[in-house]
Amino acid sequence: MDRAPFASADFAKVPSSLKAELPERLLHADVLNSRGSQDGAFSEERRHLVRMVDLPSRTLSVTIGGLSPGQATRMHRHNYETIIYVLSGTGASLIEGREVPWRAGDAFYVPPWAWHQHVNRGDGRALYVACENAPLLQNLGVALREEA
Repeated sequence: MDRAPFASADFAKVPSSLKAELPERLLHADVLNSRGSQDGAFSEERRHLVRMVDLPSRTLSVTIGGLSPGQATRMHRHNYETIIYVLSGTGASLIEGREVPWRAGDAFYVPPWAWHQHVNRGDGRALYVACENAPLLQNLGVALREEA
């Protein structure tokens, strides 16, 4: 499925119709309990549970994040958008100095390049699904992430 990059001179090559490209892999079973080759290192680097949904999307990423009671992510920012849906637990996110409380069933938005941190303020594990357009920006060669 890898393609050579297109340039301005290739504008005339834009097709007039599409054909679905069906990749071989359409399912990542039991995401939370599976452990990909990068999940352990990524979780360690981020200092909290991260399970990557390993599917061939070129524009969107989905991860499952987890925080133990009292645990917080590091303060960080990135130039891709994030929408987070909270599966379980309660907590808050500090987004550019603004506190956004959340609990299971809530969704919240983290704008591009906004400093943010997520904190579990409950007694049990907090789990959330993070959806980001990081692969789109990575494929364009412009994705950025910075830790405080």
